[in-house]
Amino acid sequence: MLKVWGRLNSLNVQKAMFCILETGIPFERFNAGMEHGVVQTDEYKAKNPNSVVPTIEDDGFVLWESNVIVRYIAAKHSPGVLWPLDPRERADSDRWMDWQQTSFNPPLTTLFAERVRFPGKTPADQLAQAGQRLDKAIGILDAAFARREWMGGKAFNMADCVIAPGVHRFVNLPGERAPAPNIERYYKQLMQRPVAKQLLTLPLT
Repeated sequence: MLKVWGRLNSLNVQKAMFCILETGIPFERFNAGMEHGVVQTDEYKAKNPNSVVPTIEDDGFVLWESNVIVRYIAAKHSPGVLWPLDPRERADSDRWMDWQQTSFNPPLTTLFAERVRFPGKTPADQLAQAGQRLDKAIGILDAAFARREWMGGKAFNMADCVIAPGVHRFVNLPGERAPAPNIERYYKQLMQRPVAKQLLTLPLT
C-alpha cells in the first residue's frame, strides 16, 4: 500500500493528496512536519534528506518533491486522464506545474506566512516585493483561465492537482488581493469536485 508522510495543512502535501485521492488508490498517511515533528528524525531523513513533506513510499520505492509525486501517481494510476498521453498536452501541463513552483508559490507563501501563520515576522520591503510578484502571477493565471476551463485545458488533470491548493489559499487569503474573476470561476468549479470538498475545506493554518 502507498504510504504518505505529511500534514494536511501543507500546500505541497495537498498537491500530492489531491492526485492520490482523485485516483482512488488505497493509501496510508502519517502526519509529519511542523507541530507533528517526525521530519528531523534519522528514520525520516533516510527517506527524505531535505526534512520536508511530502514523502511517499510505494512498494519500497521512496519519492519526494510534490510535483514529481503528482507526476508519478498520475502516470502510474491515471494514464490518459490525470496523466496526458499526448506529448504537447503533457508539456502544457508540465509548464503550469513548474510555473506554480517558481512564480506563483514563492510570493503566495510569503504573504500566507505573514497573514496567517506568523503575523509581523516579515519585513515590509519583502512583503511589498512579494505582493508585486503575486499580483503579476495572478494576472498571468487569471488570463490563462479566460482561455481554458481547467489548468489542464478542457479536462481536469495533474496540473489542476498542483494549482488547486494555491488557488484555494489565494481566494481565501485574509486581506486585500488582486481582482481575478476567471480564477474565481475556476475555484467555484473546482470546489464542486468531491476531492476538493474533502481536502480544501480545512481552515487556513
